[in-house]
Amino acid sequence: MKTKEQEIIDVIEKIRPYIQRDGGDVEFLSFREGIVTVRMLGACRDCLSLDATIKDGIEAILLDEVEGVAEVQVAA
Repeated sequence: MKTKEQEIIDVIEKIRPYIQRDGGDVEFLSFREGIVTVRMLGACRDCLSLDATIKDGIEAILLDEVEGVAEVQVAA
């Protein structure tokens, strides 16, 4: 049986090719108390669409596919 972290990583791995196509990347860092923390890399770090990518993309998909996920945050 997969851990919650592995479920999250598996979903992020499905999303990564789309982000990489635009010159960016996403890295899973942690999952605590419903909050997934990720690091955005490459072109995503300074992208004006970062909030939309997180909330409307990564967070929306994780909320739909992984029970217990409440929010996605970007590491400072």
